[in-house]
Amino acid sequence: MHEMSIANSVVEICAEQANGARVLRVMLEIGQLSAVMPDAIRFCFDVCAKDTAVQGAVLEIIETPGRARCTACGAELDIAVPFGQCACGSENLALISGQQLKIRRMEVA
Repeated sequence: MHEMSIANSVVEICAEQANGARVLRVMLEIGQLSAVMPDAIRFCFDVCAKDTAVQGAVLEIIETPGRARCTACGAELDIAVPFGQCACGSENLALISGQQLKIRRMEVA
């Protein structure tokens, strides 16, 4: 489960950036095409945060939908998997969002 190592990295980054202050809230952005399961991150986050400055922090997760641009006609479309077909028939899609995994915001005491 790679979510455990991701959650551990998020906790480590937040604790380091907090400079000893207590972390109250962490907002994490997870793209739907990132192959990261938000529910697993929620579970792992609490486990990884134990006995750190992040313990007890509220984890907010924003799920970003997948978007792609057709390289043939330039149309943009929503996608739920990292491949698909445009209305024009082309399968040549360039992903433009949905793969991100980033800490958007952190609130400290």
